[in-house]
Amino acid sequence: MSETAQQYTQRILANAEGQDPIKVQSATNKKLVRLIKGIPAAKLRKRPARGKWSVAEVLAHLADVEIVIGWRMRSILGAPGTPIQPFDQDAWVTAGQYEKRDPRKSIELHRVVREANLGLLKSLSPERWKHYGQHAERGQESIAHIVRMVAGHDVNHIHQIERIVKPTK
Repeated sequence: MSETAQQYTQRILANAEGQDPIKVQSATNKKLVRLIKGIPAAKLRKRPARGKWSVAEVLAHLADVEIVIGWRMRSILGAPGTPIQPFDQDAWVTAGQYEKRDPRKSIELHRVVREANLGLLKSLSPERWKHYGQHAERGQESIAHIVRMVAGHDVNHIHQIERIVKPTK
């Protein structure tokens, strides 16, 4: 059973509820580096179960999502009310050959784009945080809402990676 867009939004927002979303996002990349330190690339590419992403695939997803979020925020700031196109993350895993990507390069790409996105956010006036786009599946999403969603998305995938790399007893 797949969740609705509203259920997804609630679940993701709950992951970082009560936390400063900028601080969450600022800490994510260092956490990712720490989580995979010393783990061989072959292990990072191994899927934990059929139909479940490997750590390498999760890291590639996070890098690509950061690019998407940067585009969405810039589109909204340039043309408030703009339509926001969703994407099929599983199709991107296949099309982007995430299983072949170097996990450490994915983290580096994520770091660079995240720094640019955080720099943009820090430059915004309080009024510009209210600018919004119209997501095709989830409805109106302001910059402030997107920032909270990204923080929750980060926490979601950090927990996923922690479960995958946890030593088995």
